[in-house]
Amino acid sequence: MLRKITIQNIALIEFAELEFAEGFNALSGETGAGKSVILDSIDFVLGAKADKSLIRFGKEECSVCAEFENIDKEILRELEDMGVEGDDTLIVFRKFTRDGKSSLRINGCAVTVAMLRRVSACLVDIHGQSDHFYLINESNQLKLLDSIAGKQVRLEKGELAALLEKRRKIQGEIDSLGGDEAERNRRTDILKYQIDEIERAKLKEGEEEELNRLRNIGMNAERIKDGICCARHSLVSDGGCIDALHSARRALNSIVRYDNKYEELSARLENILAELSDVSAVAEEYDGELDFDRIELERTEARLDEYKALKKKYGATYAEVQAFYKKACEDYALLTESEERLLILGGELIDVNEKIYQSCLRLSTMRKEAAENFTRRVTDELKTLNIGSACFQTQFDGFSSENVQNAGMNGLDKMRFLFSANAGEPPKELGKIISGGEMSRFMLAVKTQLSAVGSIGTYIFDEIDAGIGGKTARVMGEKFVKIAKDVQIIAVTHSAQIASFADKQFLIEKREEEGSTKTYLSEVKEGDRIKEIARLIGGDESLLSIKHAEEMLQTAAVYKNSL
Repeated sequence: MLRKITIQNIALIEFAELEFAEGFNALSGETGAGKSVILDSIDFVLGAKADKSLIRFGKEECSVCAEFENIDKEILRELEDMGVEGDDTLIVFRKFTRDGKSSLRINGCAVTVAMLRRVSACLVDIHGQSDHFYLINESNQLKLLDSIAGKQVRLEKGELAALLEKRRKIQGEIDSLGGDEAERNRRTDILKYQIDEIERAKLKEGEEEELNRLRNIGMNAERIKDGICCARHSLVSDGGCIDALHSARRALNSIVRYDNKYEELSARLENILAELSDVSAVAEEYDGELDFDRIELERTEARLDEYKALKKKYGATYAEVQAFYKKACEDYALLTESEERLLILGGELIDVNEKIYQSCLRLSTMRKEAAENFTRRVTDELKTLNIGSACFQTQFDGFSSENVQNAGMNGLDKMRFLFSANAGEPPKELGKIISGGEMSRFMLAVKTQLSAVGSIGTYIFDEIDAGIGGKTARVMGEKFVKIAKDVQIIAVTHSAQIASFADKQFLIEKREEEGSTKTYLSEVKEGDRIKEIARLIGGDESLLSIKHAEEMLQTAAVYKNSL
């Protein structure tokens, strides 16, 4: 339920704070005083689209804070899914600035508008003369019908959920074994082709690297040969490096008798000469290996292309291709050896689908029985609200065993509520009904029946009494009292009869102060209730209006005490 709302700089409201009662709360005031601004503020804090026109003139931002109590478990689960901590109290804060920036928080945690709407859809149901309401959504209609059907439907849906999970596992195993015969044959053909292609290639670890090395040598053979020849010439030609080192060694040998250090130096030159001679011999050997013909180069290129093609299909490296090959072999063996298991699974799938279908049939039967009782009770309510020719019914789409693959947690039912207020007029879907007094009374009758089973904690009505008076207005007030035993009601009303049934009444006034117009909200205390009811009756506080107001409040009190 909505315990408190704080409004700042919304339209004509500079600041207002209202604390609502658990039961029936009435908002009254002169036409144009700003009653609709209260509902706009609630809409805003619950995630409705905002624009700059909402902000009070001369201010840069507006904000609304709503505090809810006695939070339903379903809402707590939604909060948990969003990572928001929740308990018995939920605080929603929303701010909007002139530059279009919006700030949204639930229990201090930043959320998106979409996240807020997920939560607010379970908190408040708003209905006005031009607004659609919770029951317009067909998924909500089915959900509420299941709530009305009660424990029997919950248990059946639990059994259905278990069957759906079993089917999911069976289908998952069938899919892992290749699915049906045609799909399995297609899969085995593909795997066989892939296995054969990799096997024919006879890939070897390290071969690709060696092929790249050979291709690089073959493509640069002439340059390599020139380099080797030049190096050897520098080493072994007359007057080359080796000749020069021999001369140096002879010079040192002539002086080794004078000091050991010259002998050591000569020995080092001897080692260098030996190393250079070996270098020259190896270079000569390499030169002889460079007879790399074009045919050999083409074979190397072709083999590398084979590697490239396989890697493009099966993996970026030799190891990945081998891993793919191993998995393909395993899958192929599984598919070719799974005939018997697939036959068993196919039988299990047929059996579980039949059980799912039977469960869906039972669910549908329960819902139709609940719907028949529910629509009859709503029709009776409508008669008390002076719509004697009302026709309210449910329409279920048919289904057969062929639809069982589409079964979900709610079974196979698709249904909608249909309504007609006038004799001879065919009932239509709720979304196609023209809003007005009849729609308001229909909605009130529905909510009278749903108040004890729905999860919504607060119903808000915007001038639902428009075009209604006399006995019907009194009956509507009584309906509000009944609903308010289970669900909080906040109603904007012009009807004295309806307002007299309120547990708490608020007055909305518009005043001009120093050239500025402001809307003020205040609770109507018990001593002032008679005057406000009298004003609603006749616009004045005559003795007759006062007397009439006292009688209305007394009659309402007697009725509430009788419940």
